[in-house]
Amino acid sequence: MIRLYIIGIAILIIAILANGIILKLGIKSWYDFIALLNHEGSSAFRQLSILDYLWLFIGYPLILGCGNWIGNTIHKLIIK
Repeated sequence: MIRLYIIGIAILIIAILANGIILKLGIKSWYDFIALLNHEGSSAFRQLSILDYLWLFIGYPLILGCGNWIGNTIHKLIIK
């Protein structure tokens, strides 16, 4: 259970940092995209740039996966 908690904290920290960075870069986050979907409907997909798509569907999951790896590594270091 401790392992899952550490991994969860690592993913949370990575997600917060990633959202802060993309906000500064002007790239859409999932929060922005969902708000756009609620407001514009399916036409929201036409309002995203290639960079937004790359971030949302490739970059963000990859970054969160790295958070999982970091959390797992921290757990292994603590438990040793």
